[in-house]
Amino acid sequence: MSWFEAFILGLVQGLTEFLPISSSAHLRLTAAFAGWEDPGAAFTAITQIGTEAAVLIYFRKDIARIVSAWFRSLFDKAMRSDHDAQMGWLVIVGSIPIGVLGVTLKDQIEGPFRDLRLTATMLIVMGVVLGIADRLAARDEIGGKHRAVRERKSLKELGVRDGLIFGACQAMALVPGVSRSGATISGGLLMGYTREAAARYSFLLAIPAVLASGLFELKDATEGGHVSWGPTAFATVIAFGVGYAVIAWFMKFITTKSFMPFVIYRILLGVLLFVLVGAGVLSPHAGESVKNPVGTSQHE
Repeated sequence: MSWFEAFILGLVQGLTEFLPISSSAHLRLTAAFAGWEDPGAAFTAITQIGTEAAVLIYFRKDIARIVSAWFRSLFDKAMRSDHDAQMGWLVIVGSIPIGVLGVTLKDQIEGPFRDLRLTATMLIVMGVVLGIADRLAARDEIGGKHRAVRERKSLKELGVRDGLIFGACQAMALVPGVSRSGATISGGLLMGYTREAAARYSFLLAIPAVLASGLFELKDATEGGHVSWGPTAFATVIAFGVGYAVIAWFMKFITTKSFMPFVIYRILLGVLLFVLVGAGVLSPHAGESVKNPVGTSQHE
C-alpha cells in the first residue's frame, strides 16, 4: 500500500464511519474504482481504531461518567439503579451479538461478504429501511391532521431487550454495505427512540466492538510480520482527525434534519454499482486480495 492510497483510504474511513452510508463499503469501492487491491477487513478494523479514538474524545464526559458509575455499581448496590451504571451494562449486553457473530463469521467477512453485488444489495436494502425508519420518526415528531405529536423514547427508557436489538442491528454491519451507524440508528428509530438517542447509543455501542476488532486484527497482523506499518498508521491518524469533525457535524445535523439525503445516496450508489457490475465495467471481485496481510500488496 502506498502513502497516497493510505491517505485516501484514511480520509474515506473518517468521512464515512459515522454517517449511515457504510465505511467498509466505501473503502471497498474506493479500492475497486481506483484499481487498487481491496484494503481488506483487517485494514478496515485497524483504521477504525482511529475513528473510535475520535468517539472516545468527543463523548469523553459521557464515557467517564458511565464507566465510573458502572465500576461503583459493582460494589455499591444503591448505584445499580443509576442510569449511567445501567448504561454501562447495556453497552456490554448490546456488544454480545457482534462479538459472537464476528468470531463465528470471520472467514465469510474476509471473503464472500466482500462481493460487490452483496455490497450493492445491502446499500439499497438498508437505505430503504433507514428511509422507512426516518419517515416514522418524522411522523411522530410532526404529527398531522388526524395524528397527535407522539413523544419518542430517550436513552433513560433503554432496557436489556432494546439493548440486544440494538446489538443485533449493529452486528448486521459485519456485511459491507450495511453501515454500523445506519443499522443501529434505523433499529432505534423503529423501536421509537429519538434520532439523537439512537445515534448516541450507536456511537457508544460501537466502542467495545470496534476496539476489540481492531486490537484482534492488530495482534494477527503483528504475528504475521509482513505489515506496512507506516501507511496503515498514517491512514489511522487521518481517520481520527476527519472522524472527529464528522461526529461533531453529524450530532448537530440529526437534531434538525432528516436522514433522507443519506437514503437517496445509498440507493443511487447501490443501483450504480449494480449497473457497473452488470455492464462488466467492474468485476464483483474487483480489487480483491487473497487474504494479504494488512497494509501489504501481493506485489510486495
